[in-house]
Amino acid sequence: MNHWLFKSEPETFGIDDLAARPDRTEPWDGVRNYQARNMLRDDMRPGDRIFFYHSNCKAPGVVGLAEVASPPRPDPTAFDPEATYFDPKSDPDRPRWYLVDVRYIRHLKRTITLTELKQYADGPLEDLPLVRKGNRLSIMPLTQAQWNFILALE
Repeated sequence: MNHWLFKSEPETFGIDDLAARPDRTEPWDGVRNYQARNMLRDDMRPGDRIFFYHSNCKAPGVVGLAEVASPPRPDPTAFDPEATYFDPKSDPDRPRWYLVDVRYIRHLKRTITLTELKQYADGPLEDLPLVRKGNRLSIMPLTQAQWNFILALE
């Protein structure tokens, strides 16, 4: 099993939105970064665990747990001219963008803020991209040790 951190702006799609979806599951579409796409397409498998992270808000941080609920598949929004994430260069015969379904597990008992996580940037979280300057990826892998450490902060 792999471990991931998925970022989303709560004004766009937050943990409460995921919890309210039918079957508490939603396609994680709209990823338009090649590095994140490669992780979605090549490394994610059903059952992988996810930290749901709220970004670009008053107190960014880890707010909940989710899991990968489907194998990777082409992101249909890339082919739909009416979709926000339409990519005219994407070809259904050679898809450029992928998604996985994400299933809600639970809210954390409290938000583990980015400020708090950065306190461990020279220790147990030193290799976590989230606490490095300039990191903009919306999806990132975590080691088992990083996952356990962050979850223990709850």
